[in-house]
Amino acid sequence: MATVEFKGHTWTIDEDGFIDDFNNWNEDWVEYVKGTEGINEITDEHWKVIKYLQDYYKQYGLAPMIRLLTKKTGFKLKYIYELFPSGPAKGACKVAGLPKPTGCV
Repeated sequence: MATVEFKGHTWTIDEDGFIDDFNNWNEDWVEYVKGTEGINEITDEHWKVIKYLQDYYKQYGLAPMIRLLTKKTGFKLKYIYELFPSGPAKGACKVAGLPKPTGCV
């Protein structure tokens, strides 16, 4: 595992750039990782997806299925890919501080 530093924070990340522990997530992580995910600016729509992913993870200990993510946010899958170019599993989950999903998010 590697470490990254940004704005006084240090995170341990895996080979795919996911932080090692959801409890280490903070908003500075979002600012750091957005650039690596091809996101120029974090909008309210990004935050809606991030917060939903985090709330679901806190309740169930895993990322929601794509169908549930689109239903609960009201965003079509195509739009989620516009927000998070590398997709809901790789991009959105990474930005939200969730572990790398093993199934179909």
